[in-house]
Amino acid sequence: MNRPTAKLTLFSTALALAVIAPTTLSHFNDKEMPQSYRQSWFALVAANFGPMAAMVKGDMPYDAERMQASADDLATLLQLDIMRGFPEGSEKGTTRAKPGIWDNKADFEQKMLDLQAAANALQAVAGGEDQKQVAARVGDVGQTCKACHDDYKSKDYLY
Repeated sequence: MNRPTAKLTLFSTALALAVIAPTTLSHFNDKEMPQSYRQSWFALVAANFGPMAAMVKGDMPYDAERMQASADDLATLLQLDIMRGFPEGSEKGTTRAKPGIWDNKADFEQKMLDLQAAANALQAVAGGEDQKQVAARVGDVGQTCKACHDDYKSKDYLY
């Protein structure tokens, strides 16, 4: 990564974290740390993926630089170990996680790896001029999210 791109990525990450921090902290509960950890992580993932999906759908103007910055930030977030947020016993309490996560942890972990791979593929093309290719990779990320949501996310908040 060249120096101007690295600086832009660092700046956009810092800006995104500053803007998103109140949303992330709203999930913080020191009595349910694993739940808070994973809910904050998912909020950051959604905050980065949302604008990319909106650009592809035409709900907001397409901006290749913002697409790349969001893809970079998403790929960075997916390097964090989200499985720390799913220890035994954390299926109870304030959560939308279905018990199936703990019953079939290997499948859940594979879905997280699939998401990481899809996000990395998106990151590789996000700043390019081929908007159809970018849209296809955004769609792939969306499908990997949906695959996990279908099996492991309750539709209703439990708080």
